[in-house]
Amino acid sequence: MTQRSPFKYFKTSPEVIRLAVMMYVRFPLSLRNVEDLLHERGIEVSHETVRFWWLRFGPLFAAEIRKRRVSGMRASRWRWHLDEVFVKVNGVQHYLWRAVDHEGQMLEAFVSKTRDKAAALKFLKKLMKRHGRAEEFVTDGLKSYGAALKEIGVQDRQVIGRWENNQVENSHQPFRRRERAMLRFRRMRSLQTFAAVHSSVHNLFNTERSLSRRPVYKQARTAALAEWRALCAA
Repeated sequence: MTQRSPFKYFKTSPEVIRLAVMMYVRFPLSLRNVEDLLHERGIEVSHETVRFWWLRFGPLFAAEIRKRRVSGMRASRWRWHLDEVFVKVNGVQHYLWRAVDHEGQMLEAFVSKTRDKAAALKFLKKLMKRHGRAEEFVTDGLKSYGAALKEIGVQDRQVIGRWENNQVENSHQPFRRRERAMLRFRRMRSLQTFAAVHSSVHNLFNTERSLSRRPVYKQARTAALAEWRALCAA
């Protein structure tokens, strides 16, 4: 049975929808910035339309990217870096738990109201259910990680060091740029949705420009754009 295209009842072409969603999620742009950039290209849509497209198709695109990459990422699980980011949601402090592998690929993003053992355990269980178990878990000195890893039975795999966790610390920067452009978040659910989508899109387009020669970078960028344009294709 052929799966119905998610773009079936939309008058706008899938190419324009993909472009709008990519611009909003990938770059630190507001909804009105995306509206203006599309207008410059002769495409007349309102910022509320861009919002609707992002909410409707962002999770679909992210899920397809994860589905294509999760099997390969399970094979390279020898060192994971875990950290949490302080995020204000409607003026209330929340915590965004994030995990990246040794290559800088985002594995999981999880939002909680607390930073205790229960939240760390829920985050780790969600992470391991999708990606298996790592050989090493690199964390900061937060005791919640040690307690959660002990309950799972992998406390001997925890690594704590002052400079060991730079991999995940650097990966926070793209999210922080997007947070400022969006003027922060108003609901916990919105934060969870955006963090998950942003992580997948960042993984797709993260070509490590500073570590690649120009020809290699151009090939990787072209391949990433081609993969994005094929998402949810009929």
